[in-house]
Amino acid sequence: MTNAQVKRCSWCGDDPLYQQYHDEEWGVPIWDSRELFEKLVLDGAQAGLSWITILRKREGYRKAFDNFDPEKMARYTDKKLEKLMQNPDIVRNRLKINSARQNARAYLAIQETDDFSRFLWDFVGGAPLQHRRKTMADIPAATAESEAMSKALKKAGFNFVGPTIVYAFMQAVGMVNDHVTSCHRHAVCKSFA
Repeated sequence: MTNAQVKRCSWCGDDPLYQQYHDEEWGVPIWDSRELFEKLVLDGAQAGLSWITILRKREGYRKAFDNFDPEKMARYTDKKLEKLMQNPDIVRNRLKINSARQNARAYLAIQETDDFSRFLWDFVGGAPLQHRRKTMADIPAATAESEAMSKALKKAGFNFVGPTIVYAFMQAVGMVNDHVTSCHRHAVCKSFA
């Protein structure tokens, strides 16, 4: 079967980078706290933009944000944040850049008393929720779980974590399997349950 014949979720279109992300990463459970932190910051950076924009800049983000080391990011000075505003390899939005530092501080505060991964995965009972969406129209923008996670993250001090952003995050990190049933990845991601 050629790449063109592979059935995928329609959101990844014909872009090879998007297809690779869909086929190898999207919906695969992530359990590592640091990886979850990186993905949450990147999903926040996506707000108002398409994911492909952030995906194309992901390596730039990793370099700019010290490979998403929360200890380093939490110590960023205002001068460092201003320098990041000049970096063409990331989305230069002041609120989003400032929120990365704030989110690193919030992450570290959670890690003092809990494991960030466990904190997040508890919202889905510790295992991926398996959905059977037939079409993209069947996939909601937010759910009760993303509403609850969003509320808890905001209470913990995180920014750019509204219910829609959080649901996109949950889909990406495999907390929910939202590959449509006709997609070749649906069964693969179902096996992770």
